[in-house]
Amino acid sequence: MEQDADRIRRAFGLALKSCRTACAISQEALALSAGVDRTFVSLLERGLRQPTLETLFRLAAVLDTSPEAMVAMTRQNLTRSPANRARRQSNALSK
Repeated sequence: MEQDADRIRRAFGLALKSCRTACAISQEALALSAGVDRTFVSLLERGLRQPTLETLFRLAAVLDTSPEAMVAMTRQNLTRSPANRARRQSNALSK
C-alpha cells in the first residue's frame, strides 16, 4: 500500500511540475502566490509530500488550471508508468 502512495505522490509531482513549467513560473513564485513554502513545492514535485485539498486548489488557481485537471494529469502519469504497464500486462496474461 505504501508503494502505491509513493507512486501517486510521484505522479502528482510530475503533473505539478508540468503545469508549473508550462506557465513559466518558478517554484518560488508558485509558492509565494499559493501561500506555501518554496521548499514544499520542491518536495511536492519530487513526490516526497502530498498536498491537502486546500493546497491543491490554491496551486491550481495560481497555475490557471483546475484541481480536477491536475488529478487527471496525475492519473495519466500513473497509467504511463512502466511499473503500471507491466502490472497490467501480467494481469492480462493471468486471465
